[in-house]
Amino acid sequence: MRTFFRVLRYADKLKIYLPQFVIFTLLSILFSAFNIAMVTPLLEVLFDQVAAEALPGEKPSFSLSLDFIRSAFQYYFVTIVINHGKIRALMFVCVMIIISVFITNLFRYLAVMIIAKMRNDVIKNLRMDIFGNVTLMHIGYFGTERKGDMISRITNDIYEIEVSILNGLKGLFQEPLTMVVFFVFLFIISPQLTLFTLLILPLLGGAMAEIIKRLKRQAKFSQESLGRIVNILDETLGGMRVIKAFNARPYVMKKIDDETDFYRRKNLSIAYKNQLSSPLSEFLGVIIVSVILYFGGTLVLDKESTLNASQFITFLAAFAMIISPAKAFSNGLSQAQKGIVSANRIFQVIDQKPAIRNKENAQHLEAFRDNIQLVDVSFAYEDKPVLSHIDLMIEKGKTIALVGPSGAGKSTLADLIPRFYDPGGGSVLLDGIPLTDYDIESLRAQMGIVTQESILFNDTIFNNIAFGIKDAQEEEVIRAAKIANAHNFIMETEQGYQTNIGERGSKLSGGQRQRLSIARAIMKNPAILILDEATSALDSESEQLVQDALTNLMANRTSVVIAHRLSTIQHADEIIVLQDGKIVERGTHQELVMKSDGMYRKLSALQNT
Repeated sequence: MRTFFRVLRYADKLKIYLPQFVIFTLLSILFSAFNIAMVTPLLEVLFDQVAAEALPGEKPSFSLSLDFIRSAFQYYFVTIVINHGKIRALMFVCVMIIISVFITNLFRYLAVMIIAKMRNDVIKNLRMDIFGNVTLMHIGYFGTERKGDMISRITNDIYEIEVSILNGLKGLFQEPLTMVVFFVFLFIISPQLTLFTLLILPLLGGAMAEIIKRLKRQAKFSQESLGRIVNILDETLGGMRVIKAFNARPYVMKKIDDETDFYRRKNLSIAYKNQLSSPLSEFLGVIIVSVILYFGGTLVLDKESTLNASQFITFLAAFAMIISPAKAFSNGLSQAQKGIVSANRIFQVIDQKPAIRNKENAQHLEAFRDNIQLVDVSFAYEDKPVLSHIDLMIEKGKTIALVGPSGAGKSTLADLIPRFYDPGGGSVLLDGIPLTDYDIESLRAQMGIVTQESILFNDTIFNNIAFGIKDAQEEEVIRAAKIANAHNFIMETEQGYQTNIGERGSKLSGGQRQRLSIARAIMKNPAILILDEATSALDSESEQLVQDALTNLMANRTSVVIAHRLSTIQHADEIIVLQDGKIVERGTHQELVMKSDGMYRKLSALQNT
């Protein structure tokens, strides 16, 4: 239940909604009980149990009590019987029933509307909370977690909460209240019969508790399997070119068939148990009613008993009003198990603290002034060493190039500067202050990044260039595009800067996508620039256009350039050669090519052959 109430706390106005819901629900139940109470006088008229000479007595004084309601009704009822006859009394009872039913349903509708407001607030806030927390996670988190499983949590698990928990709020809150009110009503009619009923009801509760326990276990397996299915679909759609090229369709089909079959079997198991709850509760309810019929019948036949036939029929009608809420409550509990499993999966993400976060009273970085320094920096991925004792000074306005074989640690070293990761040992300083002392957003505001893979969004060219910048002006966007050598091809598109570029920029060529990425970095006007193999995936013609754009971008900026093609970094102020996570060489291009046995010279020779 702790998970259930935690979900409810996501309603914006829970302290307002809950009291309103309880009040409306209680009023609807009370008027519903009044409808049942009308059965007794109705039967008394029909069975001729109201004596024509009965005196109405004195009109009862007003008080907020059930006794006043009963006495007042009895007073008017007997008065009408005496003064106007039983037909008019029958009409009076029927009119009271109609009025009571209308009021009952009015309050029931108001209660349902309160639940609808709560449900929509909870779903919206829950989805934003998990999405917000995911976007705070460090870069390494997205390498270890399956993207498909994360998408499943944000979509399918949220939907499951809405269907299983929030749609069952009415049953989980209203039905217990209904049962309590009607049990009080039953106790007023016959304390002896009500106590007997309470003794045999645990039979129904015990059977339902066992079903619910089994449902929760199966629901956990089902939701985890659905996450794996979404992950397979995401990988398949993203890698369709490779799947077709390698004739791997049978392999992929078998993989998803195995997972969907597992999901089918778990859902069938859930359906068997879920659907069993209704007929089982109905069967047990019939048993209980039969026992009550027998025991109550003996009380009616007992001349010393105060329970008459009309009261017994009213008791049975009221008890029937308890069976339906009891079934709805048990069904709501069983259905809620799947939602609770989904809620737990969501809260696992929400409760996870980002590995990279601001320290208390973090310093706002106004501007980059002097240098970036790596002091004895070491780093490891899951205990696998990647960088070892790196010492490096990057002066403002200088261009530093990182080269070396694949896996040498170049990208990892660059990722430490915008604090995508924190070093395992040593420290990274900016203007002599550790990066961990700065506010992360103000730190990254000083930096622009262009990667090998152009990361663009399914939006217009204008919005991709102005990404993350509020109130961007058109002339600024055009200027950035011109510097990035992108303006001409943009104007050749159907709608110019308002052209939608498709999923990940699929409507553009590789060189065009990369120039848009550069334009985006220019638009940000960063003091520090990180280029991660920005031209390695391009053809010669596109590379030249992109390289010219990069040259424009790097002008008067501090740049860290990762490059496989050494021809692109020959003019760097310093070239750092990495191997196995260590700096093995450093110097200018001219200095490094002069070393006969140096790593840089070997790499240069390989590219020139």
